[in-house]
Amino acid sequence: MSTTVAPGEVHLATSLAEATAMLADLGKDGEAVAGGTWTMRALQRHVTPRHGYIALKRLPELHGFEPGDAVDLGALMTHSELAAIDAGPAFECVRSAARESAFPQVRNVATVGGNIRAIGFAEADLVPALLAAEAQLKLHSPGGNEVVGLVDYLAGRETRPAGEIITRVQIPTPSNRRSAFERLTVRTTGEYPIVNVAVSADIADGVVRMARIAVGSVEPVAKLCAAATELIGRPADDVTAMKAVGEAAAAELNARDGRDAPGWYRTSVLPTLIQRALARLATDSN
Repeated sequence: MSTTVAPGEVHLATSLAEATAMLADLGKDGEAVAGGTWTMRALQRHVTPRHGYIALKRLPELHGFEPGDAVDLGALMTHSELAAIDAGPAFECVRSAARESAFPQVRNVATVGGNIRAIGFAEADLVPALLAAEAQLKLHSPGGNEVVGLVDYLAGRETRPAGEIITRVQIPTPSNRRSAFERLTVRTTGEYPIVNVAVSADIADGVVRMARIAVGSVEPVAKLCAAATELIGRPADDVTAMKAVGEAAAAELNARDGRDAPGWYRTSVLPTLIQRALARLATDSN
């Protein structure tokens, strides 16, 4: 199609097909918007405004919440809405990340899809939580539908096809899974974290059977730490293992320097945050 979006215009899409077609037509000159909290900071980030913006809030496919063996979230669900969902211990890291992120005014409009899609937003709180929770993304583009793991999506986020929209986020919630989230801020404007950490583990008979540790705000993009595998087969309350894994995870990362904190400080505080989160898992599993 030929876009009818004028320079700087925000077009309110009335269907998913229309939204994806317009975004595909605009290419790098277009951007999808929901809460707009990241887009509105474009000039502060020294990013040139786009030619056109496609607003998604009227698309029903991107709203709603469905419980089940895997929690199914609409990509336009806000942080405040996420924080109100009680979907069990496997979902707790996501709920906590949403509840603790930013300020109430931001949480009321910022969306899960926007948090995932925000390129350059190292401090995003939901992203490490979703990584730890093994989130899968449902995507729609003019070429059709696709389901992609968040790990793979982040690895190629900057080269995803034009016109692609995150429609749903699915999070498995097995009964033996526990999760937790921790963050450290400096209490300045925006409440961005210096470090945020999410952990998730399957625990049976007091022993860790599977573990994931995701770290955000340390490197430019949140990532899973391989050190989590060292917890497998250990008692969930093994303090020595928690400490060792926290230190090993920090050693994996190439920390970034920023106005809020130097890289060395981020990796210095990271082991303690990981230990706190893991200790919470052990407490919740008893």
